[in-house]
Amino acid sequence: MKLIINGEEKPVENVSSVSDLLRELGLKADRVAVELNREIAARTSWDSTHLKDGDRLEIVQFVGGGCCASGDIRPLTRR
Repeated sequence: MKLIINGEEKPVENVSSVSDLLRELGLKADRVAVELNREIAARTSWDSTHLKDGDRLEIVQFVGGGCCASGDIRPLTRR
C-alpha cells in the first residue's frame, strides 16, 4: 500500500492502522499528533483507524527544548 506521509509518497507493508504505522516508522505515540485526510485522528482511536491505499497523513512530532535559560523566563502580563 502507498500512503502520502507529510507530503511524500511512501510504500508500507504490514500496516493496517494508524498505530501500526507509527510503530513501523519508529515513532512514540505519546509524542506525535496525526492528521488523516485533513482530519485530526483521535489518539484513542488509532488502533481502530484503518488505513487504505492513497490516504494522506500529516504526522507532527513534539520535541523538547527551549530557547531561554531559566533566568530569562518572565511571567506573562496582561495589557
